[in-house]
Amino acid sequence: MSSNAWILLTVYLAVLLAAAWPLGLWLARLANGNVPGWMHKVEAPVYRLAGTSPTQSMHWAHYALALLAFNTLGVLVVYGLQRLQVWLPLNPQGMAAVSADSAFNTAISFVSNTDWQGYAGESTMGYLTQMLGLAVQNFFSAATGIAVVFALMRGFAARSTAVIGNFWVDVVRVTAWVLVPLSLVLSLVLVGQGVVQNFDGYKDVTTLEVTAFQQPKVDAAGAPVLDAQGHPMLEDAKTATQTLPMGPVASQEAIKMLGTNGGGFFNANSAHPFENPTGLSNFLQMLAIFLIPAALCFTFGSVVGDKRQGWAVLSAMAILFVVAVVAIMPAEQAGNPLLAPLGVDQMASSLQPGGNMEGKELRYGITASSLFAVITTAASCGAVNAMHDSFTPLGGMVPLVLMQLGEVVFGGVGSGLYGMLVFAILAVFIAGLMIGRTPEYLGKKIEVHEMKLTSIAILVTPIVVLAGTAVAVVSGAGTAGIANPGAHGFSEMLYALSSAGNNNGSAFAGLSANTPFYNILLGIAMWLGRFGMVVPVLAIAGSLAAKQRLPVTAGTLPTHGPLFVTLLIGTVLLVGLLNYVPALALGPVVEHLVLWAAP
Repeated sequence: MSSNAWILLTVYLAVLLAAAWPLGLWLARLANGNVPGWMHKVEAPVYRLAGTSPTQSMHWAHYALALLAFNTLGVLVVYGLQRLQVWLPLNPQGMAAVSADSAFNTAISFVSNTDWQGYAGESTMGYLTQMLGLAVQNFFSAATGIAVVFALMRGFAARSTAVIGNFWVDVVRVTAWVLVPLSLVLSLVLVGQGVVQNFDGYKDVTTLEVTAFQQPKVDAAGAPVLDAQGHPMLEDAKTATQTLPMGPVASQEAIKMLGTNGGGFFNANSAHPFENPTGLSNFLQMLAIFLIPAALCFTFGSVVGDKRQGWAVLSAMAILFVVAVVAIMPAEQAGNPLLAPLGVDQMASSLQPGGNMEGKELRYGITASSLFAVITTAASCGAVNAMHDSFTPLGGMVPLVLMQLGEVVFGGVGSGLYGMLVFAILAVFIAGLMIGRTPEYLGKKIEVHEMKLTSIAILVTPIVVLAGTAVAVVSGAGTAGIANPGAHGFSEMLYALSSAGNNNGSAFAGLSANTPFYNILLGIAMWLGRFGMVVPVLAIAGSLAAKQRLPVTAGTLPTHGPLFVTLLIGTVLLVGLLNYVPALALGPVVEHLVLWAAP
């Protein structure tokens, strides 16, 4: 790993820590309901409209039902906007209605905070659909994740109560007092960096050079002309113009990153110069992805009354993150051995000059592109500034593994922390078995009921990912989308299901997934991956809230020191990763061994 890579990583973590600390304290005030009086007055009309009050707390089951109803309504709204967009305003390019299967997939994708996109945004979605459908769900899906982790924090902090808060109040406060202000500031900064923000139609501009290309030959009726073998015939063509897409990009870009959403306004996502034009905008976008997940660690320590607990969880996340960065950087900097220069001693020259730049933007280079790839898959963001399909086998395996760990290395807003806390519950249970004591975490006994719910929360995602991959592998409709046969093709399918099941949204980009088969399969995986875990987590919160908080004794396992951090990391790796080892062996591991095999 080069020295500039170490410098970038160090600066990034330092700035992240400095920004996350005060935000974490503010989030703790929101979780505890400690907001200024003028904010109560602003919120009051919204609560009256919803028929609720900040003083009305919910049982966990009511909290879960409210959450599911709210998100189901979101799916219906986003689906309807896509299907009706040809008749809706703010559609200067006259985008047609989105097909039923693609609209189904996209609606679930944005509501579940996955933002998987099987379409090209600039040629599919009108401005109103982008803003009122996709961008709005970027806010609400992020607020939903934070609301769930607020409920779990209250479960740990409560002393024998039957309630865990009010879902509607949590969503309103997180959206109004965290996501909207931060998004407004970041979007203005991005506009200053050159990110597009307008309602103009697309612009046809004259290029500096004439571009020569080939296109399908058509007859007078517009039908493709076929040769004797039935293949489409091509003809030479030239153009001196290019169409530049416009739109309200910066406003969606900000919440895309802050909410760990990831869905790009353009097909090239954060590699597009209109989404991510400069090195500074790239750094700010990486910072925005981790900002709220890191801040919530400080929030956790404050809410449970022991800031050391937040530092312990943050340390475990940071260590796993740094290990991932150290793994991916050398792999990409070494490049492809098949492209190494041939000298007198071939084995002495095993590195590709300049490293593996395929699929990466020159304005970011290998270092910033690799760091971005780790950040976006350590969080459940899915935004990309490079094509992961072009990474080396081991370089591409790092994002894949980070998703398969359960998106807990900082993770998505809210979902990363509640996922890590589920692993923490499992870690203290394992420790209790080793020392022969009833496991406790933060003064709450971890008993049979909590362990059953923890098992469901941990196993639901691997089941969804591996079962979905198996269905795709044995189905003709699944294998038809593979562009690269062999181990890499399997990696593409495994990556797609891992991304959907873990609500990430990034893709290897070599799989043709915008088909009815994949749109339906991945849509189901995204819904189960999100809410199949959320409901058990809320049940855990309700169960913990009903328990008395026990005093610390000489036999209590400390959960704030290096020993527990090590145990927590070991639990994440042991449980989160071992489920996928056979699948990884069939994909990136085999591809790496074949690539680096001696000639």
